[in-house]
Amino acid sequence: MDIVSAFVISMVFSELVFVCHSNPVCQPIYPKYEIPVYKEDRDNVHFAQNLEFLEAEYFSWASKGYGLDVMAPYLTKGGPPPIGAQRANLDDLTYRIIEEFAYQEIGHLRAIDKTVGGIPRPLMDLSRENFAKLFDEAVGYKLEPPFDPYRDSLSYMLSCYVIPYVGMNGYVGMNPQLKGYAAKHLVAGLLGVEAGQDAVIRMYLYERADEVVLPYEYTVAYFTDRISNLRNQLGMCGIKDEGIYVPLELGAENRTESNVLSADYYSLSYPRTPQEILRIVHSTGSEHMPGGFYPHGANGRIARELLQDP
Repeated sequence: MDIVSAFVISMVFSELVFVCHSNPVCQPIYPKYEIPVYKEDRDNVHFAQNLEFLEAEYFSWASKGYGLDVMAPYLTKGGPPPIGAQRANLDDLTYRIIEEFAYQEIGHLRAIDKTVGGIPRPLMDLSRENFAKLFDEAVGYKLEPPFDPYRDSLSYMLSCYVIPYVGMNGYVGMNPQLKGYAAKHLVAGLLGVEAGQDAVIRMYLYERADEVVLPYEYTVAYFTDRISNLRNQLGMCGIKDEGIYVPLELGAENRTESNVLSADYYSLSYPRTPQEILRIVHSTGSEHMPGGFYPHGANGRIARELLQDP
């Protein structure tokens, strides 16, 4: 091939590359005549928004010392501020993780509000007393002194083990129920970040699995196992929750006892229904009986109807 021929070929190739990239497709192409959000989609996302409120407030207060009423008051829709939330005693690494989580959760609430409209923030109990009750129930007796999630970084991250995972379960369970393309797009994005948050928390705890959680005599791994067992008991639908160490029959391909990510037989994330989630976050084992993180129950049509249906 002579120099002229090589030059011509290279110029043609350059033109093709330019044409291909002069108008790149960067957004998904949605069907023209489909409905973006169905009524049922809105109800499902509103149910999940209760957990997004919980995370937004818990992460914001722990890292900043204030919550949505300062950071994004319009998102509360006039709902009451949480009970007992406060700034946690966090080291620099943990502070940066939780601060980022807080801003992510505010972004989630904004995305929900934009896509399906928002619900009022429910009353939530983020007090050390509420967490102490939960940890007492997990270990089977009253801890002395009572567990305090705001005490230090490890205690706080252990308390975070309680929250994002259940929200992730809810999105996995919700996914097959969605019909509208905009609702599916929203929930896929929310699920990705919720799963990422849970993975960060679990890895943080996994790295400290054998560390004793002061002032008690139990390790991090022990507490994760007990909390997961409690959630399985409250959910009443079998094993959908696993600690950071598991027996081989629950490990990935039945070959690992390490369990950085909680997943089923096929290494897929576990789904949970709204009923299961309410039994857990109410801490009552009943979707009809409020308590735990939601003293007056959660908001939105699904949660309110379950409260009224004995």
